[in-house]
Amino acid sequence: MIVDVQSDGLESAEHDTPEPDSIIAWAEWASGELDQTPALAADTELSVQLLSEPDMQALNREFRGKDRSTNVLSFPFEAMPGVDVPLLGDIALCPAVIAREAAEQNKDLSHHWAHMLVHGVLHLRGYDHIDDDEANEMEALERQLLAAHGLGDPYDP
Repeated sequence: MIVDVQSDGLESAEHDTPEPDSIIAWAEWASGELDQTPALAADTELSVQLLSEPDMQALNREFRGKDRSTNVLSFPFEAMPGVDVPLLGDIALCPAVIAREAAEQNKDLSHHWAHMLVHGVLHLRGYDHIDDDEANEMEALERQLLAAHGLGDPYDP
């Protein structure tokens, strides 16, 4: 997978933002074969944008009707019929929200970042958590992908 990480000038140390190599690795964790979903092609492209809270709030308001910042938003790429382009989509992440959640939930910050990247990529691959069955399937995949890399259950309190 080809991952383009853009930070909009957010300083890594200031926002406890991981290095781009870590972000890329975590995104790639969710690119393999999943459930009934084949692995993504090696030339599949993904854009990851790190945003400030006001910018993330604006996106969340515009696309979800929720006037608050959030941790991760996913925007799948939809090609025109008959056009085959290896674009997966865009993921927007808010370092300030992710850091605050990790502290509030007493989670390792890098583990929470990994979870948010996996979560975002799964959304781009068509998984969702709108109803209980979908949520159970998506959360099981998240647990499986994170555990395969030595990380604990992100939903364990």
